[in-house]
Parts: sequence; C-alpha cells; structure tokens
Amino acid sequence: MGDYSHDSLGMKLEMGSDLLRRQFDPTAHDLDANFRLTRFADLKGRGCKVPQDVLNKLVGSLQQDYTSHDDQFMHMTIPRIGIGLDCSVTPLRHGGLCLVQTTDFFYPIVDDPYMMGKIACANVLSDLYAMGVIECDNMLMLLAVSTKMTEKERDVVIPLIMRGFKDSALEAGTSVTGGQSVVNPWCTIGGVASTVCNPNDYIVPDNAVVGDVLVLTKPLGTQVAVNAHQWLEQPERWNRIKLVVSEEDVRKAYHRAMDSMARLNRTASRLMHKYNAHGATDITGFGLLGHAQTLASHQKNEVSFVIHNLPVIAKMAAVAKACGNMFQLLQGHSAETSGGLLICLPREQAAAYCKDIEKQEGYQAWIIGIVEKGNRTARIIDKPRVIEVPAKE
Repeated sequence: MGDYSHDSLGMKLEMGSDLLRRQFDPTAHDLDANFRLTRFADLKGRGCKVPQDVLNKLVGSLQQDYTSHDDQFMHMTIPRIGIGLDCSVTPLRHGGLCLVQTTDFFYPIVDDPYMMGKIACANVLSDLYAMGVIECDNMLMLLAVSTKMTEKERDVVIPLIMRGFKDSALEAGTSVTGGQSVVNPWCTIGGVASTVCNPNDYIVPDNAVVGDVLVLTKPLGTQVAVNAHQWLEQPERWNRIKLVVSEEDVRKAYHRAMDSMARLNRTASRLMHKYNAHGATDITGFGLLGHAQTLASHQKNEVSFVIHNLPVIAKMAAVAKACGNMFQLLQGHSAETSGGLLICLPREQAAAYCKDIEKQEGYQAWIIGIVEKGNRTARIIDKPRVIEVPAKE
C-alpha cells in the first residue's frame, strides 16, 4: 500500500485499545485541540458528488460497451450483472462460480479517524450485503493522504483510519491484503471488496412483486447530523438551527450517526435469505429516493415503490426544516453514508424480519412503504410520517 503499508505503520497501530475506543481527542495524540479531520475534505463548494442524471448518462454508455462483449459468456447460465446495480457479478470460467465485486471511497465526514476508517469499510461492504452476499473473501484499501496534513497529523491520523478499516473488515470475517496509497490535496478513504460464490449465494435485486413491502434497516439523517455537529463551531450556521435543537441534541445525533454508519449490514443481509427478500439496495449518496428509484427501474415486473414513512435520527428532521430546503431530507434526496438496506419483502414476512433483526442486533428496522402496480418508479407521498429515532445514550 505504498508508503503507508501495514508493516511500516505496525508500531504506530499498537497504541492501546483504550485510545481507539474512546471519543477522539486530538490533544491525547499531541495534536492541536482545533484539529478536525473533516477540514481535509474541504472542496470549496462541495461539488464532490456526480449528479444522478449525469451519472446515469455516463453509465449508459459504459453499459453498451459492457454488453457488446457478452458473447464470450453466452454459454454460461450465470447472468452478468454490473453497471447500475450495487455490485458487479461476473461468471468465472470454472465450476459455475461467479465473482462479486464492489468498490467505493469518499472524503472524511466525521472527525474521529478510527471511526472514519470503520465507516469507510462498512460502506464498501454494504454493496455486497445489498446483494445478499454475506461472506467477503478479500478487501483492498484505497487511501489518499492529504498534502495539507503536517507530518505529525499524518502519523497520528492515517494509522487510526487504517486500524478502523481493518477492525471493521475483521468484524465482517474478512481481511485487508493490499491496496493503494497516494498523496492528494484531500484525504480520501475507501476500498474494494471481492467474493467468489455460487449463484444461490446472492439475490438479484429485480424480483419485487405487487403486494411486497419496503423495509429500511438504518435511520436517515446522517448528513444532517454530521453537518449540524460541524456547525457547533460556526456561529453563523449554528444560529440558523439553535432554536429547534440543543447542543446536546446535536452531539447525541452525531454519535448516533457515527454508530449507525459504522454498523455492518451483514445481519440485515443474512436475514434477507431467511425471509425471502425479492431484492434490495443500500442507501448512500443519492439519498433514499434516489436509490429507491434506481432499484425500481431494474425490476422485471411492472411495479412502483411508494414510501410513506421516514425514520430519521432524532431532531434531524427539525434541523433540516430549519435550514430551508438545503438537505431535502423529507424529499428523500439528502445524502446518506453507509446507510441501511432498502429491502423488498413479502408482506407476510416483513414484520418477522424487523423483529428478528432487532432481536439479533438491538437495532430497529422499519416498514416504510409498499410495492404497487406501476411503471418502475419510486415516490414519497406528500406528507410522509416522520419517525423520530432516539439517540443511544
């Protein structure tokens, strides 16, 4: 992994589990008290997400190239799945197996480097889980160290990010065996996840039927929570929201968001098989509605998704409203990072799914909508019910 391999940083990683588990305090690592990891993602305008309509056009041209080479796989019974869905599924030449792969990376969104590493790893794995793939054979780490970091900041922060990523991979039952490190104006962290499996190990997300319900396994509002937390140090921004939320509310929401983003969707994925899910996607940068629309567009049947309920981290709906239409949270467009799975489940099994995941993980899942006859679109009703998801103490 370039200059920042696990070997070269091994000694720095052995810094004691107590420092890793506690809330990150820059001064405990001899950094300036004002150090903020998220400042190394300042992109001057934040145009860091390709608009979904632009991305769809780019994907369309790639898809044509991709399908034109499919003749070499015509003799295989495993379908090639790729651009536009959460994972690439490629039939292998041997034994009826397939290779499932995904990649993702992004900029720091929280100021705790260890948690940032965990979130990045969970986010990469989430695409596998959305396809019902619960085992990952290997991960690679993709890391960019900011040129704006001092040597001291780099030597403290980068090992912590790597340790968080590695620990999350271990929690998922896999390991990080390589990757790439570069120097870049902005800090970025992500990776690649790969697995070799049988066709019955994954769930092709295209079998929703009329009468299914939509289940969401993590609350919305992560972007609002991390922004509100940054605004605690920006008086002009804080003044816009302080009438609807307290500093304590914001801190609780921030830690609830970090906890949620770092949590693996593995149990949610495993239960998709048990309760006969008809397809799923994970909710990330294009928000609930953006990803619901993509999932709906890939269905074999003439169906549409209608969303009635929006589970939101406590107080974040009020914060979003106080900011005008900046986040578009209740419209389903607010970006999420390492969000939950949106799953199409048979109506008679959805409640049992939600009960089972809460029993196993201690976290709720919610029935948020229905699948009805339609033209492969998704929408949120005009006045959805907002479910306040309380912060864990």
